Amino acid sequence: MRERLRRFAVVGLVATAVDIALLVVLRRAGWPLVVADLVALAAAALVARPLHRLITLRDDPFARWIRSPGLFLAVVFSAGVVDVLVLGLLAPDEPGSGDIAAKVVAVAAAALVRGVAYRTLLFRVIRREQDEPSRRPVAPGRRRLSVVVPAYREADRIAGTVVRIREELATVLDPDDLEVVVADDGSGDGTAEAAEAAGADVVVRLPANRGKGAALREGVQAASGRTVAFTDADLAYAPAQLARLLAAVEEGHDMVVGSRRHAGSSDVVRAGRLRQAGGRLVNLATHALLLGQYRDTQCGLKAFRSDVARALFGATTVDGFAFDVELFHLAERWRLSLAEVPVQVEHSERTTVRALRDGLGMLGSLVGIRQQARRGAYPADVGLPAPGCGPSGPR
Repeated sequence: MRERLRRFAVVGLVATAVDIALLVVLRRAGWPLVVADLVALAAAALVARPLHRLITLRDDPFARWIRSPGLFLAVVFSAGVVDVLVLGLLAPDEPGSGDIAAKVVAVAAAALVRGVAYRTLLFRVIRREQDEPSRRPVAPGRRRLSVVVPAYREADRIAGTVVRIREELATVLDPDDLEVVVADDGSGDGTAEAAEAAGADVVVRLPANRGKGAALREGVQAASGRTVAFTDADLAYAPAQLARLLAAVEEGHDMVVGSRRHAGSSDVVRAGRLRQAGGRLVNLATHALLLGQYRDTQCGLKAFRSDVARALFGATTVDGFAFDVELFHLAERWRLSLAEVPVQVEHSERTTVRALRDGLGMLGSLVGIRQQARRGAYPADVGLPAPGCGPSGPR
């Protein structure tokens, strides 16, 4: 990551040097301030774009704007307007050393605007890409839906969870089309045995407690449905809501996520203030990593095409609660389609989340994800079927 930052800084300095030097030369040649500044800005942009493409941002989804002439020009225009305005206000009437000082301030102001414009425009592009269903060919799988339930020390309620999932989805799916997979995260309290006794189709046992991400990774690989969804063992989201996610996947989306902050969402029981504040801080922190500015990355209700689910979880490295953010990052990197749907929340009284400990752990994981992305540690091509040639509707 340090090497990438050094390269970015070098390219930025080269472009800035071209900008300032050309402005000084043209001003001394008698050019009007605004005209000289526009020419200098254009020259700096012509230098920066190929250098960033070739040196700094070769394989990074954050670089999509640099590979899109339209977005690049829009960002350059926005920053250029600010540069010209600031320079016009601060530069002296006669060419001289004051031009350089004014130009430095203008460059700093333009850089700030460039960052904001970049994020705003890229947000719109990313979400527009994701909103369009991929409509790939039918995903592989023997059943229509697999529901994966990660569980840690849930022996007293996992049976009720399995039964309720079957009951609430019975009006949507034939019994043979539904598979319930319980991934026991090294509980050691009889959770796996209770899940089997309750009729779970597959029970995966992790030998030791590793975290929700690790449990889901194993559970997804064991699932056999064409759509693979997951929900928490405490059923904070009524299982009947999985029908909405299933429908969106079958309409052609690669990934469908529940959002507690969607306009149509509601809470049956409100979460505590500390938990609500923690969730908002997590979403704020993810903006440093994700491009899409999603309403809610941590909702425990998500669904995927089976081949997409296996590719995503097969590439994840985070075992703890930040695994959700890693999924979003990979979806952006691989240009997967993604839909957000509203959910109704029934908050559980019992939780294994510890605000301070898990919050700090998540921040550390976010830094780790970003570093892995910068190093190119995630696969670039996972061999998914090409989009645009598959049917929609139940599969």
